[in-house]
Amino acid sequence: MRSSEHAAIETPSEWITRFAPLIRRGGRVLDLACGSGRHARLLARLGYQVAAVDRDAEALEALSLVAGIEVKSADLEAGPWPFPGAVFAGIVVANYLHRPLFPALLDSLEPEGLLIYETFALGNERYGRPSNPQFLLRPGELLTVVRGRLRVVAYEDMFVSNPKPAKVQRICATAAPDLDTGTTGRLLS
Repeated sequence: MRSSEHAAIETPSEWITRFAPLIRRGGRVLDLACGSGRHARLLARLGYQVAAVDRDAEALEALSLVAGIEVKSADLEAGPWPFPGAVFAGIVVANYLHRPLFPALLDSLEPEGLLIYETFALGNERYGRPSNPQFLLRPGELLTVVRGRLRVVAYEDMFVSNPKPAKVQRICATAAPDLDTGTTGRLLS
């Protein structure tokens, strides 16, 4: 999804709204490819310190005026990881996919940190953009990404009609130890 299309959506995702309160209170949260900042604003209202990053400096300009939000303009696909050594209590990604970032995202979660990820999946080409398979998750791909590293709290791979008809995949997963074994990431191994 192009930045202008992403920025046009103002209402926070129901998926992200549902799981954001599970992030450690007072923690620092990363909103990756934040666009106009609909999720950064939500997270700041919930009391989190938010690092919002996007390549669209114009969209970040208005967001920089919001209390609790630190903005960073960075090309996530051509530049280096913009947060070397940083860890976050939560990482939120919506309507964005650049597979090479998956390792950096997982490595940037603090112990017990929460990843909330939602983007388009194969099958979305029937409903519009994005339609290029490079920007569409394969079946079960988010589960594969977190397998052995995070414990899945919730996962869906489905058709949605709101805010527009689309095929999406979404996951909420934590770096918290498995409650039964005391080890991290054993649920899906």
